[in-house]
Amino acid sequence: MTATGPRNGPGAVDVVDVVALGESMVTFLPSRPGRLADVPSFARAIGGAESNVACVLAAAGHSARWVGRVGADGFGDHLIEAIGAYGVDVTAVRRDPARPTGVYFRTAGDRATDAHEVAYYRAGSAASAMAVDTVDLDAVRAGRVLHLSGITAALSACCLGLMRELTARRPGRPLVSFDVNHRPGLWRDAGGARVLLELARGADIVFVGEDEARTAWGLHGGRAVREALPEPDVVVVKQGGAGATAFARTTAGQADADGTATSVRAPEVDVVAHVGAGDAFAAGFLSATLRALPLRDRLRHGHLTAAAALTAPGDLAAPPARDHADRLAALDEKAWGTLRLGPGWTRTAPGAEEEGRPS
Repeated sequence: MTATGPRNGPGAVDVVDVVALGESMVTFLPSRPGRLADVPSFARAIGGAESNVACVLAAAGHSARWVGRVGADGFGDHLIEAIGAYGVDVTAVRRDPARPTGVYFRTAGDRATDAHEVAYYRAGSAASAMAVDTVDLDAVRAGRVLHLSGITAALSACCLGLMRELTARRPGRPLVSFDVNHRPGLWRDAGGARVLLELARGADIVFVGEDEARTAWGLHGGRAVREALPEPDVVVVKQGGAGATAFARTTAGQADADGTATSVRAPEVDVVAHVGAGDAFAAGFLSATLRALPLRDRLRHGHLTAAAALTAPGDLAAPPARDHADRLAALDEKAWGTLRLGPGWTRTAPGAEEEGRPS
């Protein structure tokens, strides 16, 4: 499967490699570990699953556009400037004079622990007013790939309507990438899981964690996920530190008719922070998809880009240089199996022997 899409024409919006639509928020990161009640100060950053993907892809050399809505306030200014600084096209972002930009605060601890706290202030945000008639649909669809996530669908009824419009199967639409991103706390009722399944079935590429598929849909194992999602061309089931498996259509157009799948184990990583790894994986996989690389290499690039995020603090980390990532993705199975990556590995000069370190 190769990403294709609309072409530029007279009066048309410039076509980019990837368009990412969703809410970005200003993130406040604590100056030291501890409860939110005890942290004396915070540093400002940006956060948002879809804009994260756009930023990583732009840093990897692709043309990327982020489409969203922010308030006509200083936080909205900051988001547009900070995301644009990554090389992302932000010209289609709209300002809302009546609604604020969303913000959130989090503790320094790992999200997987009970001690982790996140305080969201996004209710009634400008992004929650995204709808078919409040975003530039021409700009949204002017990409080889359109990347979406389930977070947007949970923000409001009009956001869900927009997501249904964008995942409807129509001739000429871009390749639609959908990260399930099941966040139960965002949904106002118990129907969120069903909605996410519906949207995923409308996508061409789906990313879903094995654990979230179990929690949301009661599905156990990658094969069960694929059977529940027969329509997408590729379903990527992420298995945490164990790796990921991609289920793709055969050349005859059948969904895994021969029962095969492509699995790639994740390299050993000396983790600094887990934040942003899922978005980075999607960006790495999409980057390799845009380059029409084999499915195994798409998974490997996903793992490598995730490893860049895992070995750096914050939601965003610079991806490895393309030639560096290509060299690692081309390792034989034995060398890939012993690969171990630690902080600073993306800055390692080509020819260094990090791939030879035993795990």
